[in-house]
Amino acid sequence: MRKIWQYYEENNEEETLKIKEKFKINDLLAKILANRNITVENAEVFLKPNRHNFHAPFSMPDMEIAVDRIINAIKHKENVIIYGDYDVDGITSITVLKSFLKDRGLNVSNYIPNRLKEGYGLNKDAIKEISKENYSLMITVDCGITSVEEVEYAKTFGIETIVTDHHEPSDELPNALAVVDCKRKDNVYPFRELAGVGVAFKLIQAISIKLGLDEKEYLKYLDIVSIGTISDIVPLVDENRVITKLGLKLVNCTKNIGLKAILNQIGYSKIDSTSISFGVAPRINACGRMGHAYQALDLLLTSDSKTALNLAEELKDYNNQRQLEEKKIFEQANNQIIENNLENDNAIILRRK
Repeated sequence: MRKIWQYYEENNEEETLKIKEKFKINDLLAKILANRNITVENAEVFLKPNRHNFHAPFSMPDMEIAVDRIINAIKHKENVIIYGDYDVDGITSITVLKSFLKDRGLNVSNYIPNRLKEGYGLNKDAIKEISKENYSLMITVDCGITSVEEVEYAKTFGIETIVTDHHEPSDELPNALAVVDCKRKDNVYPFRELAGVGVAFKLIQAISIKLGLDEKEYLKYLDIVSIGTISDIVPLVDENRVITKLGLKLVNCTKNIGLKAILNQIGYSKIDSTSISFGVAPRINACGRMGHAYQALDLLLTSDSKTALNLAEELKDYNNQRQLEEKKIFEQANNQIIENNLENDNAIILRRK
């Protein structure tokens, strides 16, 4: 079937022509870019992003403080725990930060709240349990920006907190040692739409720069960073586009045994943002939804092929369970609508019986 493109007509013919001529692309693509306010100056990053297109990480709020504290923890071999969310963004964030810090010789653990029992984000019961293991530093990923009371509670156990998050803050920021979030009102970082794993990536990039490490020490995690970025449905523009473009190249030749097991299982002939969104992400997300987020994390952290295969099968089973549960919920909702003659209502709000 022949498709006919329809696009918004805008009075930017001059910019369209400049983009077309410089990058040798067709009229349609040039017009789409111009309509998205992508100029000839920044079209290069959009069309051909590379490793030099990342923004300077230290312009992010509190990044310098966070980096110095973590490097100090590395030097003194402190016990550190990473506290992350149970979805793909949170699990990939923990994977990236934990793997990087372990390579630096840091004794680092992790905690993921159970979605069914604890809900999202930091909670006091979890912090109380964490305190029993004598951690001196807690780093949050993909959560924590609104956890004012919880951060204060952690202090009563002598635990310092570094918050890394990408969600909108409330009027009051947590009184943490550092709050790294480019949606802060005082943010000057040039891009505010990073996923949680994107913020974690900027953190390891900043640590690498401070320690004088080769850039491959943080770039090698872009396969996992791209998985979390795509799965969190953030806009794939600017730095997210750089992450995704470079990351997908690594996904296709990934050295992560767990990710490779999932890719082999889903059997997509082409690995792109669609195969990640509809093949990889649902399996990882299903673990968190069904209360088994640690299996997904263990899969991405394992170095054993047999373990990876077994965990990949578990993820597949959890995803099947999730699909059956969603189907059941939909049927229950549909029956409520029919039983109460609500089919013609403009808005319907239902609750499970």
